[in-house]
Amino acid sequence: MPSSFLRLPGAVEASDSGVAAHYGAPLIEQRALEAGDAIVDLGHHEVLTIGGPDRLSWLHSFTSQSLAGLRPGESAETLLLDPNGRIEHPIRVVDDGERLWLLLDPGRGADLLAFLLRMRFALRVEIEDRSADFATVLAMGDGTAAPAIAALGIAAAVWRDPWGALVHGGAQYAGRHPGEGWNAIRFVVPRAGLDRVAGLVDGTAIRAAGLSALDALEIRAARPSAAELDERAIPHEFDWLRSAVHLNKGCYRGQETVAKVHNLGHPPRRLVLLHLDGSAGELPEAGALVYRAGESAGADARPVGRVTRAGLHHEWGGIALALLKRSVQEDAALEVRLGEGPDAVAAAQETIVPADAGATRGVPRLPRI
Repeated sequence: MPSSFLRLPGAVEASDSGVAAHYGAPLIEQRALEAGDAIVDLGHHEVLTIGGPDRLSWLHSFTSQSLAGLRPGESAETLLLDPNGRIEHPIRVVDDGERLWLLLDPGRGADLLAFLLRMRFALRVEIEDRSADFATVLAMGDGTAAPAIAALGIAAAVWRDPWGALVHGGAQYAGRHPGEGWNAIRFVVPRAGLDRVAGLVDGTAIRAAGLSALDALEIRAARPSAAELDERAIPHEFDWLRSAVHLNKGCYRGQETVAKVHNLGHPPRRLVLLHLDGSAGELPEAGALVYRAGESAGADARPVGRVTRAGLHHEWGGIALALLKRSVQEDAALEVRLGEGPDAVAAAQETIVPADAGATRGVPRLPRI
């Protein structure tokens, strides 16, 4: 059944996702969303719940964030890592006093659910996939939209994104992070009540904003999501230790890699924000290869990174998040190949994760005998 938001005027669906990419005015929607006066339908995102008295200590035991003392209504972000410290699932977590709500990016629910069911053992936890019953909508914290959604009184859970500030127990590599002040709020509402949320949209005081508006704002805030991940991704590469990792908690899956890279090593890649030359009038697609300036056209050209997301920002123009090799100088001029042909767009990098990130312990090298 189509989302209620797709029935709003001007709605254009995003690649058979069941939600809107935009409503005919992407940049206007983006400005309204940034001001807190727009709602984004994230009905294609997935929702799991964990009930039972052991739910907090259990999830705490094998994910990256400290969750054992999470209070009702308090939001957190945690990562499920593989034994080698690579990210398998980013998880948004909020507890309502009786159950944990896990908010996931699209396509993540079934795999995580299977893992959680395998990990139950004899613990008192009850895990359910509630994606068919509940949908997620998003608004920014300042403005009219979030209070209007809350006033409906139908939200089963409210998750406040911690990305806007360094959380207790975390670490930040960026000097001044572009995500400072980020205040996105996700409301979990019954799908049967989604009509009421869409009914708040009047086109003036509150607008509907599509995924393209949210993407552009997330890119500008260097806010990572599952879209940035590949099979090699570790938290340090995205500065994800600032919101989703507690460096002083006990042992958990993948902790050895987290500690070693942070204390003694360096992440092999680093997240950057690319400012794209807009003269070509085209944005690179996710996965587009990044090269040093002037090197993309050769037959033997060797990429130094890849774009994870790109968007058109209402103030900054074409921007993108990209993962680069750590060896790429922070002031190096870059270019991004467009499609399979030789065309490329020039790009200047804004450092998010610096090349010297990690190695915080500064262990001295002993002289060889």
